[in-house]
Amino acid sequence: METIAGDSVSPYTLLLRSLALIPISHYLLIAFFVLVVLVYNLLEIHIVQDIIGGFGGDSVSLTFHSSSELYREVVSKCHLLHGRYFSTPWLSSPHLQTILLNVLVKTPSFSYKREIFRTSDGGTIALDWLMNSDVSETSLQVHGTNTDAVIPLVIVIPGLTSDSASPYIKEIAYNMAKYGWNVVVSNYRGLGGVPLTSECFHHAGRSDDLGEVVNHLHSKQPETLLYAVGTSMGANILVKYLGEQGVNVPLAGAASISNPWDLLIGDRFFNRAFMQRFYNRVLGNSLKSTAKLHQEVYARLSDWEGIEKSRSIREFSNYSSRIAGNFEAVDEFYRWASSARLISKVSVPLLCVNSIDDPVCSHEAIPWDECRRNKNIVLATTQHGGHIAFFEGMPGKSLWWIRVVEEYLSHLHATSSMSKH
Repeated sequence: METIAGDSVSPYTLLLRSLALIPISHYLLIAFFVLVVLVYNLLEIHIVQDIIGGFGGDSVSLTFHSSSELYREVVSKCHLLHGRYFSTPWLSSPHLQTILLNVLVKTPSFSYKREIFRTSDGGTIALDWLMNSDVSETSLQVHGTNTDAVIPLVIVIPGLTSDSASPYIKEIAYNMAKYGWNVVVSNYRGLGGVPLTSECFHHAGRSDDLGEVVNHLHSKQPETLLYAVGTSMGANILVKYLGEQGVNVPLAGAASISNPWDLLIGDRFFNRAFMQRFYNRVLGNSLKSTAKLHQEVYARLSDWEGIEKSRSIREFSNYSSRIAGNFEAVDEFYRWASSARLISKVSVPLLCVNSIDDPVCSHEAIPWDECRRNKNIVLATTQHGGHIAFFEGMPGKSLWWIRVVEEYLSHLHATSSMSKH
């Protein structure tokens, strides 16, 4: 051991002296590398896997009943569902895809035509229409239709706090209209710029409003084939409605995109990791902002002080939807509001699209076996895609799921039109 004037030098002192000889630039490089690794794992970036795979993407996994007529007659003809999904390289993260969804989507400017619909209890719902004839760059006709046929109508149901003005909703509305469809976006009570006009507000399990809208549209256009597309919580509401009504649904088909399926599992998922807790806080604040637009009604039907103190979706639900729905516990409300429990009763052709890396809706909630046992359902899952995103192409402006929905509904409509005639 080194000695100085007869005194031994501590090994820690020697270590510090040695470390001091290392250039500061090397420390900065190590710190940068550690930061990159942390961010890479935090955002679940998969660019390295993409490079190793030669940027070939992953094949779409299809789950369906062995004797499914829906698969045989419709989905088997959908090239996108039998191809591969490859996410935009610079968005190789479910979090980047999800967070930037409404930032990157740039839809051509257009205006809806609004219809105000009154529900049986006096509630107000804004129905925003975009007709095929309103889109100047209309190109192809829907498969199976001709100029003399009645143009089919697709009903779009947004996510829980989204409305017809949300970029991704405008994107699907515009694209469906461009390819020969008439489109109507069914906004929720209190959203889309309309007031709450009854003693009732919207929540994750309110499917009866959708039922009234569908019946209204069917009675208004009895000769028109109706289809529906639900996104995120809108998908949960759509599938819940389909299961509740069974064979009494005046829809020819439907599509579910990024459905949370089981709200109880989703609630547990939101408390699992840092990013999920981040989404929980953001979505909880979004719900609070919506409630503040209608404070008078919420204050009468729920616990307003509790709502203001809410810091998560669960807390908001506990002080609002649980009380308004007369549920004893939040878990009871979540079980009732979940669409997964009604999968077996869905009786119309339904395509369900979910991403395994969805950072908002856990893949653990996907009802694989229930979908496989129902001949009316085909479940399509991808390894990547985020939540309602599925960006594709280098510019990162195209959403793969919108092309999937258009292709699926077009083939389904061709089949439905032939069976109708």
